[in-house]
This record gives sequence, C-alpha cells and structure tokens, in this order.
Amino acid sequence: MIIKTPTSHTFVTGSSEGYTPLNAFDGALLAAGIGNTNLVKMSSIVPPGTREVPITELVLPPGALVPVAYAAMESDIPGSMICAAVAAAWPTDPAKPGLIMEYHAHGHREDAESVVRRMAEEGMRKRGWEVKTLKSMAIDHRVEKIGAAFAAVVLWDL
Repeated sequence: MIIKTPTSHTFVTGSSEGYTPLNAFDGALLAAGIGNTNLVKMSSIVPPGTREVPITELVLPPGALVPVAYAAMESDIPGSMICAAVAAAWPTDPAKPGLIMEYHAHGHREDAESVVRRMAEEGMRKRGWEVKTLKSMAIDHRVEKIGAAFAAVVLWDL
C-alpha cells in the first residue's frame, strides 16, 4: 500500500507501435521512462509543496507501485493520428493542492494540449481558486499498424 504523501511530480510522455494495443501501450510506458513499474492510476490531485523533477532524476525501483494521473490512446487504424495530454494547475495559495487533468483523442498534440489546459483552468475555477502556474505536456503518434500515445504526471516521494 502507498502510504507516503508524494513530495515530487514529473511530467512524462511516450509513444510506440506494438503487436497488440497492450504491447503498444507497454512500449509507450517504456518510452516515457516508467515502463518497469506498476502504475496506480489515481484521481488528479498534486499534494501541496511538491517539486517538479525531470524523469532523469526520478529513480523508480523496478516493480514499485507508482501513483500516476495519465491519458492514453491506442489505435489500430493505420495512418491515423492519436494523442494524449496532461496539464497541472497550481493555485496562488501554496497551502492548497494542485490539480491534474488528462485528455486523449484522435488528433494532434497541439489540439489535445489546448483542451487539457482549458480543463485544468475550469477545474480551478470550480474550486474558486486563482491559477498561479499551469504546465502541460502532450504527444501525438501516427499509427503504422497498432500504436499508443501516453502522457502522465508521476507522483513520487523523494
């Protein structure tokens, strides 16, 4: 069971082709740098006070249970464009948590990133919080046979 409150967050993306949609998804996780962990999909709250660290500094033990908010898209339509995006917004009050939104679709990364940023802004508005910082990351993938696109915010205790 995950019992520690995360102290860091990391944005990652990856895409891949695969023999099946699951193989493509697995390849996208490997491309994102988190393929040898067990993802625990979570609702989308970033604890107050976390700091952002690049994936190169995040040491995740193989097989670790890793909290992650993510968007993933798989397709077996050759030539189609798929995308996944995440955005996180932090309020002006540092005692309050941040908010992550996820989005996936057929289309280009720029469109997905625009949508997910608006989603994060709307989530903050619903809470009555002013946005201090908003960060997003997206990826797209042109499907050859069977493809996957993956975007996530990984939470971890450093």
